[in-house]
Amino acid sequence: MLQKLRNKKGFTLIELMIVVAIIGILAAIAIPNFLNYQCKAKQAEAKQSLGTIAKSEVAYFAEFDTYSNDLGDIGFATVGNTRYTYSVTGANGTLFDANATATINGNADLWTINENLSLVNSTNACQ
Repeated sequence: MLQKLRNKKGFTLIELMIVVAIIGILAAIAIPNFLNYQCKAKQAEAKQSLGTIAKSEVAYFAEFDTYSNDLGDIGFATVGNTRYTYSVTGANGTLFDANATATINGNADLWTINENLSLVNSTNACQ
């Protein structure tokens, strides 16, 4: 009779509970990191678009000796669905600030670039 019990195959409840606990710990570590990487990937749109706006402003300045507040004047337009909204403020001859704003995962995200090509993330949605 004792030999019949030893030959049974399968997992005990304790072994299954240990596996579930290990999976839970790994998920608790991995999910926040994944969400942070996903957020940073979304920010790539703002960085790329603001770089394009800044280069277009420099080209516009070379031709007209002033910066423009109108994205249409500098030839910038977005295609498709974008997460960020773009604007140019403070363009007054030799200065400009281009802004990209969005809400990512419920948090505000604000990027700014100026005539010196200084890119700043003043309000970061990624933790």
